[in-house]
Amino acid sequence: MLIRIGHELIFDLKEPVAMSLLLDVHPERAGDVVAYQQIIEPHIETRRFTDGFGNICTRLQAPAGKVRFWADGIVRDSGEPDAVFPDAAQHPVSELPDECLQFLLNSRYCEVDKLVPLAWDLFGETPEGWPRVQAICDWVHQKVTFGYPFARATKSAADVIIERMGVCRDFAHTATTLCRCMNIPARYTTGYLGDIGVPRSPNPMDFSGWFEVYLGGKWHTMDARHNKRRIGRIVMARGRDATDCALTTSYGSAPLVGFRVWTHEVGEEALKEFE
Repeated sequence: MLIRIGHELIFDLKEPVAMSLLLDVHPERAGDVVAYQQIIEPHIETRRFTDGFGNICTRLQAPAGKVRFWADGIVRDSGEPDAVFPDAAQHPVSELPDECLQFLLNSRYCEVDKLVPLAWDLFGETPEGWPRVQAICDWVHQKVTFGYPFARATKSAADVIIERMGVCRDFAHTATTLCRCMNIPARYTTGYLGDIGVPRSPNPMDFSGWFEVYLGGKWHTMDARHNKRRIGRIVMARGRDATDCALTTSYGSAPLVGFRVWTHEVGEEALKEFE
């Protein structure tokens, strides 16, 4: 399967602003990218590096005026839905790899210390491992109402538990936090997720947020927002929460005045556009 991905973000800056971007496809999918173009207008000198979570980060000093970040590409995908491993076991904390420990701790949007009592009250009797994570996804999916008007940059998992409303990142933060409360390493993930194999959403396309858990010696994709196995996820960034995965970070005022995202299945003929 071929999936066309892309984005256009336009900022209107009153003065020069330093920015960092996580707008590239994650390096783990680099081999699947069969065509890709990027444009920054006006031309700006950039510097790229790999951050501590393995994401490709771009730094730049944006000038005053309108600045446009545009990309368009095609990624080859298996076309298979997210894998299911119902027998994936939970590791005792003492046996977890060192790098997993940070994904058990508090982070800006994931207040583990606040939610431990609730998590153990809700899920303490569920079977460990995959069934426990699925129970957490079921609970968040059932208890939280999705809606774009419910978005708030400062909303944390504890806020979502109280308000019971949010967007995809709020579903992911809440499920991530509840998993960490149960000593299951969980990390936030963001990227492209189109309406492939499901009814098309009438809402404009957006980037999506989901999460991953470490069970049975590997990381697994989970999604409390949709709570079903989906086709065509293309990861852009991972981290402790949305702070680490912000696709654009502005170190000063940077009003966003234009925003488009696209991700959909295409045929081989689409490759001709990139020749």
